[in-house]
Amino acid sequence: MAITVFMGFFAMMNPIANTAVFIGMTANKSQQQRKNTTVKALLTAFVIITSFCFLGKGIFEIFGITLPALRLSGGILVFIVGYHMLHGSSSKLHSHSASDTGDEDKDIAISPLALPILAGPGTIATAMNYSASGQILHIVITIIAFALLCLITFICFLYGAKLIEKIGEGGISITTRLMGLILTIIGTQMFIQGVHDAYLLFQGSAITR
Repeated sequence: MAITVFMGFFAMMNPIANTAVFIGMTANKSQQQRKNTTVKALLTAFVIITSFCFLGKGIFEIFGITLPALRLSGGILVFIVGYHMLHGSSSKLHSHSASDTGDEDKDIAISPLALPILAGPGTIATAMNYSASGQILHIVITIIAFALLCLITFICFLYGAKLIEKIGEGGISITTRLMGLILTIIGTQMFIQGVHDAYLLFQGSAITR
């Protein structure tokens, strides 16, 4: 499960492609300012994902949401993001518009970096899907996997300029498409699991009637 969770987060966040976005958004900043922005953005994203991991079950109970419903909708959401990446474009769920960086004084660490680029709807859906069972082991594994990915993203952002120079635009394009393929597969798997769970849920409800 740990590898599946990590790969799901890795494909969704795509740290290599996001590094190019980060470099473009912080082109006029010093190395120290880039480091501060990176730390703030990743900490914010980590807090958001951790909160949804712990509060996911409570959110379900408050709004009457079932786990199959999350897996079905989450699978569709993850598939859409992956589909756009597979075709070499960024989904609007995990991208920023030109107006987001129009104000030079705006703190980009919170928006759009932390949300929606790092911890967008797809990433949140992925986290909740893996931790929604409420079992502490699943929650811990999900949080550790995301923390590890945050560390990898930190390194990519910190040495982003050199990384982009080495792999070039072609490398970024290939990586994005590969991550998109992985995401579409994960989204499909989540959807299939949701259909299976929904069938069992309705079957169980029919028996108890």
